[in-house]
Amino acid sequence: MAHREVSFSGGPERSEGAPENDARSARAPDPEVKPTRRRFNAEYKLRILREAERCRESGELGALLRREGLYSSHLAAWRKQARIGLADEKRGRKPKRSGSERRRIEQLERENRALRRRLEQAETIISVQKKLSLILESMGTEDSGKSDGNS
Repeated sequence: MAHREVSFSGGPERSEGAPENDARSARAPDPEVKPTRRRFNAEYKLRILREAERCRESGELGALLRREGLYSSHLAAWRKQARIGLADEKRGRKPKRSGSERRRIEQLERENRALRRRLEQAETIISVQKKLSLILESMGTEDSGKSDGNS
Protein backbone atom coordinates (compact mmCIF):
# COMPACT_ATOMS: atom_id res chain seq x y z
CA MET A 1 0.00 0.00 0.00
CA ALA A 2 1.38 3.38 -1.05
CA HIS A 3 1.54 6.09 1.55
CA ARG A 4 0.56 9.61 0.67
CA GLU A 5 2.62 12.40 2.16
CA VAL A 6 0.54 14.95 4.04
CA SER A 7 1.82 18.36 5.03
CA PHE A 8 0.38 20.36 7.86
CA SER A 9 0.88 24.01 7.06
CA GLY A 10 -1.84 25.21 9.36
CA GLY A 11 -4.04 26.46 6.49
CA PRO A 12 -7.17 24.89 5.06
CA GLU A 13 -6.68 21.59 3.28
CA ARG A 14 -7.09 21.37 -0.48
CA SER A 15 -8.10 18.55 -2.67
CA GLU A 16 -5.47 17.52 -5.17
CA GLY A 17 -7.46 18.78 -8.17
CA ALA A 18 -8.09 22.31 -6.87
CA PRO A 19 -6.01 25.02 -8.54
CA GLU A 20 -3.53 26.85 -6.40
CA ASN A 21 -3.97 30.56 -5.95
CA ASP A 22 -0.48 31.73 -6.86
CA ALA A 23 1.34 33.35 -9.77
CA ARG A 24 1.56 30.11 -11.74
CA SER A 25 -2.22 29.69 -11.95
CA ALA A 26 -2.91 33.36 -12.69
CA ARG A 27 -1.46 33.38 -16.20
CA ALA A 28 -2.20 36.14 -18.67
CA PRO A 29 -4.65 35.29 -21.45
CA ASP A 30 -3.26 34.14 -24.78
CA PRO A 31 -2.12 37.30 -26.60
CA GLU A 32 -3.05 35.84 -30.01
CA VAL A 33 -6.75 35.61 -29.13
CA LYS A 34 -8.23 39.11 -29.21
CA PRO A 35 -12.02 39.38 -29.03
CA THR A 36 -13.53 41.72 -31.57
CA ARG A 37 -16.84 43.47 -31.21
CA ARG A 38 -19.31 42.32 -33.80
CA ARG A 39 -21.14 45.00 -35.75
CA PHE A 40 -24.44 44.44 -37.46
CA ASN A 41 -25.79 46.70 -40.19
CA ALA A 42 -29.39 47.88 -40.28
CA GLU A 43 -30.30 45.50 -43.11
CA TYR A 44 -29.16 42.45 -41.13
CA LYS A 45 -30.92 43.61 -37.96
CA LEU A 46 -34.22 44.08 -39.81
CA ARG A 47 -33.92 40.68 -41.49
CA ILE A 48 -33.33 38.94 -38.15
CA LEU A 49 -36.19 40.87 -36.52
CA ARG A 50 -38.54 39.77 -39.32
CA GLU A 51 -37.41 36.15 -38.94
CA ALA A 52 -37.88 36.36 -35.16
CA GLU A 53 -41.43 37.67 -35.65
CA ARG A 54 -42.23 34.64 -37.83
CA CYS A 55 -41.10 32.19 -35.12
CA ARG A 56 -44.31 30.61 -33.74
CA GLU A 57 -43.34 27.12 -32.56
CA SER A 58 -41.66 26.45 -29.25
CA GLY A 59 -37.88 26.51 -29.68
CA GLU A 60 -37.86 28.21 -33.09
CA LEU A 61 -36.62 31.50 -31.73
CA GLY A 62 -33.86 29.79 -29.75
CA ALA A 63 -32.80 27.88 -32.87
CA LEU A 64 -32.64 31.14 -34.84
CA LEU A 65 -30.52 32.80 -32.15
CA ARG A 66 -28.15 29.81 -31.97
CA ARG A 67 -27.86 29.62 -35.77
CA GLU A 68 -26.96 33.31 -35.98
CA GLY A 69 -24.81 33.34 -32.82
CA LEU A 70 -26.98 35.99 -31.17
CA TYR A 71 -28.46 36.60 -27.74
CA SER A 72 -32.00 37.58 -26.84
CA SER A 73 -30.60 40.91 -25.65
CA HIS A 74 -29.64 41.64 -29.27
CA LEU A 75 -33.27 41.27 -30.30
CA ALA A 76 -34.47 43.48 -27.44
CA ALA A 77 -31.99 46.23 -28.31
CA TRP A 78 -32.75 45.97 -32.04
CA ARG A 79 -36.50 46.17 -31.42
CA LYS A 80 -35.92 49.33 -29.42
CA GLN A 81 -33.75 50.74 -32.21
CA ALA A 82 -36.44 49.85 -34.78
CA ARG A 83 -39.03 51.78 -32.76
CA ILE A 84 -36.73 54.81 -32.60
CA GLY A 85 -35.58 54.44 -36.18
CA LEU A 86 -32.76 52.19 -37.30
CA ALA A 87 -29.77 54.10 -38.52
CA ASP A 88 -26.16 53.13 -38.97
CA GLU A 89 -24.60 55.90 -36.96
CA LYS A 90 -20.93 56.47 -37.48
CA ARG A 91 -18.81 56.18 -34.41
CA GLY A 92 -15.84 58.33 -33.50
CA ARG A 93 -15.04 61.97 -33.98
CA LYS A 94 -17.50 64.15 -35.77
CA PRO A 95 -16.33 65.92 -38.92
CA LYS A 96 -15.00 69.46 -38.50
CA ARG A 97 -17.54 72.21 -39.00
CA SER A 98 -17.23 74.69 -41.84
CA GLY A 99 -16.11 78.26 -41.17
CA SER A 100 -19.63 79.68 -41.46
CA GLU A 101 -21.00 77.11 -38.98
CA ARG A 102 -18.21 77.90 -36.51
CA ARG A 103 -18.86 81.64 -36.79
CA ARG A 104 -22.60 81.12 -36.27
CA ILE A 105 -21.95 78.94 -33.19
CA GLU A 106 -19.56 81.52 -31.75
CA GLN A 107 -22.15 84.27 -32.35
CA LEU A 108 -24.88 82.22 -30.63
CA GLU A 109 -22.58 81.48 -27.70
CA ARG A 110 -21.82 85.22 -27.30
CA GLU A 111 -25.55 86.00 -27.39
CA ASN A 112 -26.17 83.26 -24.84
CA ARG A 113 -23.54 84.71 -22.47
CA ALA A 114 -25.01 88.23 -22.86
CA LEU A 115 -28.53 86.96 -22.18
CA ARG A 116 -27.35 85.07 -19.11
CA ARG A 117 -25.73 88.27 -17.76
CA ARG A 118 -28.97 90.21 -18.37
CA LEU A 119 -30.98 87.48 -16.64
CA GLU A 120 -28.64 87.56 -13.65
CA GLN A 121 -29.01 91.36 -13.46
CA ALA A 122 -32.80 91.13 -13.71
CA GLU A 123 -32.90 88.51 -10.94
CA THR A 124 -30.74 90.76 -8.74
CA ILE A 125 -33.01 93.76 -9.38
CA ILE A 126 -36.11 91.69 -8.57
CA SER A 127 -34.51 90.45 -5.36
CA VAL A 128 -33.64 94.01 -4.30
CA GLN A 129 -37.17 95.19 -5.14
CA LYS A 130 -38.68 92.43 -2.99
CA LYS A 131 -36.47 93.38 -0.05
CA LEU A 132 -37.27 97.07 -0.50
CA SER A 133 -40.98 96.28 -0.65
CA LEU A 134 -40.76 94.34 2.62
CA ILE A 135 -38.87 97.19 4.28
CA LEU A 136 -41.40 99.77 3.10
CA GLU A 137 -44.29 97.58 4.26
CA SER A 138 -42.76 97.17 7.71
CA MET A 139 -42.17 100.94 7.92
CA GLY A 140 -45.77 101.56 6.86
CA THR A 141 -47.15 99.32 9.61
CA GLU A 142 -44.93 101.02 12.20
CA ASP A 143 -46.13 104.48 11.10
CA SER A 144 -49.79 103.42 11.17
CA GLY A 145 -49.32 102.01 14.66
CA LYS A 146 -47.82 105.27 15.94
CA SER A 147 -50.53 107.47 14.35
CA ASP A 148 -53.29 105.29 15.85
CA GLY A 149 -51.85 105.67 19.31
CA ASN A 150 -51.71 109.51 19.19
CA SER A 151 -55.33 110.06 18.21
